[in-house]
Amino acid sequence: MTETPNFDIDFDAVERAARILEEGGLVAIPTETVYGLAADADNADAVLATYKAKGRPADHPLIVHVADADAIDFWAEGVPEAARTLARLYWPGPLTIVLKKKPRCGLWVTGGQDTVALRCPSHPVAHALLERFSGPTKKGLTAPSANTFGRISPSTAGHVAQDLGVKPEGKLDMILEGGPCEFGIESTMVNLSSGRPEVLRHGVITRAMLEETLGVPVPDAGKDAPRASGRLKSHYAPKTKLELAQPDAYVETVLRWTAENAGPVALMAPAATLARIREALAPERIALAIEASPDVLHYGAELYDHLHALDDARATRIFVEAPPATPEWAAVNDRLGRAAA
Repeated sequence: MTETPNFDIDFDAVERAARILEEGGLVAIPTETVYGLAADADNADAVLATYKAKGRPADHPLIVHVADADAIDFWAEGVPEAARTLARLYWPGPLTIVLKKKPRCGLWVTGGQDTVALRCPSHPVAHALLERFSGPTKKGLTAPSANTFGRISPSTAGHVAQDLGVKPEGKLDMILEGGPCEFGIESTMVNLSSGRPEVLRHGVITRAMLEETLGVPVPDAGKDAPRASGRLKSHYAPKTKLELAQPDAYVETVLRWTAENAGPVALMAPAATLARIREALAPERIALAIEASPDVLHYGAELYDHLHALDDARATRIFVEAPPATPEWAAVNDRLGRAAA
């Protein structure tokens, strides 16, 4: 889909990561979306260890990350032409495609379902690792976000180190450094396992882009769709309670809460909104104020980093002004809505 910004690849580190994964270990890897907790998708013990490290429910399916589109037929069967069309246009990139699985794909990957989610990441470090790891059988890596289940996803190696950490104090065998993630929010997920395409999770690749590519409507998935990562009501949540307020009510909401409660607040809103609050509140009542970008790609790329900073500010409440309710902001609004649930 896109050319991820250049990053000097440490091939010695990539080789070390590949060997750890081949031995059944766990490695946090950078992708263009978020950092993932990688394990050999063919190794049941390794994959189950990721569930334990994250505290993730065992019926919550994982995405298999592959080196290229040729891997699709090694992991999925009955592949529709729509899947190949999307892979040609958007792989490598932030798109996950859900298909009927082949027997090779274990139920430890799929959460007991008969479908498999596949993605080919574009981050140069992740891509180098997958090319080294893949081999003639097109081996893949499961790689859910490298964070405690339900909490804020990691968009830097530092977020991973702070949360899961490296052994012996932590839970991982290695963190493979790759700089900050380009897009900062999880991939778009489209279900092609049931006849018609449907969006399981919104991301940088929008519904409009999918519909233009496929030439058919691509609605949101219904209740009978496969279970998928990131669809729980409460997800991506900071430890500090986050409240999402509409632009016309944001200032009033913050001022009313601070009048009725003690302690500082952490804020994320446009500059003009923050200026109004600073005029009304004493400086000590504002633990941290982050200016929200008006650009959807910048906002998404910075979202989890900002949520980590807001959560670390030792505020008693986080207030985020809701972004525009337009289609291009669907992924950002989805993540914020679940973070506030």
